[in-house]
Amino acid sequence: MPYQSNDLLSRDLQGNGGELAQQVEEQLKLISPNSANIAIYRDMILTVLHMAKQDHSRWNAKITLQALRELEQAFRVLEQFKGRRKVTVFGSARTATEHPLYAMARELGAALARSDLMVITGAGGGIMSAAHEGAGLEHSLGFNITLPFEQHANPTVDGTGNLLPFHFFFTRKLFFVKEADALVLCPGGFGTLDEALEVLTLIQTGKSPLVPVVLLDTPGGRFWESALDFIRNELEANHYILPSDMKLMRLVYNVEEAVQEIQQFYGNFHSSRWLKHQFIIRMNHPLNEQALEHIQQAFADLCLSDCFHQHSYAGEEQDEAQFSHLTRLSFTFTARNHGRLRELVDFINLPENWTEAAPQASQRNREPIKLT
Repeated sequence: MPYQSNDLLSRDLQGNGGELAQQVEEQLKLISPNSANIAIYRDMILTVLHMAKQDHSRWNAKITLQALRELEQAFRVLEQFKGRRKVTVFGSARTATEHPLYAMARELGAALARSDLMVITGAGGGIMSAAHEGAGLEHSLGFNITLPFEQHANPTVDGTGNLLPFHFFFTRKLFFVKEADALVLCPGGFGTLDEALEVLTLIQTGKSPLVPVVLLDTPGGRFWESALDFIRNELEANHYILPSDMKLMRLVYNVEEAVQEIQQFYGNFHSSRWLKHQFIIRMNHPLNEQALEHIQQAFADLCLSDCFHQHSYAGEEQDEAQFSHLTRLSFTFTARNHGRLRELVDFINLPENWTEAAPQASQRNREPIKLT
C-alpha cells in the first residue's frame, strides 16, 4: 500500500517559509540517495520536530528517544537473520531443570533447530533456557528485558550477538510477534498468559499476520486444557468471541505434534498481505480446479464481494518482488473472521488440493511474513 505523507504535519512546522520539509528531504537524499523510504524518514523527523515545538514533557521526550533507539538497534541486529524462519517460545522462567516441562522445552528447541527454524525466547531461565539449550546458539535469538533484579541472560545467548536487550516491555513484545513465523506457548505465569492473550488478540483482529499458535503441555497436563475450558465456557458461550476463533490455536501434548503443526502450516501457504483492498495469500503450489470450486462455495463468507482469484505475479507487489515466483490467491477479505481464514489456510495446505505433487516447502530463504 503506498505511503500517505502527513502534509498537515509538514504545514504546521513549515510556517510561512514553507521550506522545512524540503530541507529535511534534501538532507536525507544526501545520506541515502537510493532509498525508497525518504518520505517516511522525512515524516519521522518532522514528527520529532513537532514534539520539540510542543515541548510538553521531558518524560515523553525520553520515552520517545529510548523507544527509537531500541527499535533501530533491533532492526539493525535482526537484519543478519533476515530470511530465516523463526519460532517464538514462551513459558515460565521458574520452571526447574528437573521438571518434565524443562526436558520437553529442550527437546522442542532441538527439534526446531533440526527443521532449520530459529528459536526466539526472552533469553531468561526455565523454559527459555531449555529451548535455547536444545536449539544451540546458531538457531537461538534472545530478547532480554533489562530489570533492576534477576532476568540474567541464559548461558546459550549471554554475551553473544544473538542477544538483544530491551528497556521497554512493549518494544520487546513487538519483536516477539513481528519476528515470529510461529509461536509455541508452554505453561507459565502472568507473563505467559499475557503473551498468549495478546498474540491471539493481534491475530484475531488482523493486526498481526496469521501464524501457527501452538499450546504445548506434558501428556496429561491440565494447564492449557483448563484455560481452553474457561475460554469455551465463558468467552465463547457468552459470544465474546466467535466459535471459529478457537481455530487460531492448537493444543498438543508432545514435541513432534508441535513441530508438525508448524511445518503443515507452511506446506503450501507462504505468506499474506494486503494490496489496496485485496487480501493476497501467496502459495508455493497452485490449487487444482476442484479445490478452487470448493473454496468459492465453502469460504464465500470471507469475501465482501466478487470471489477468489488464483493468479501469478503481475508486478503489482513491487516492494516484495522477491516473491514473484509464488502463486497468488486474492479476494476481498471481510477482515473480521480470522479463525475462518485459518480454516482456509488449512484447506490450501492439503497436498491433494494442489495441481501437482510437490516436495515439502523449504524452510529457508524467506522474508518474514508481514501484512501491509
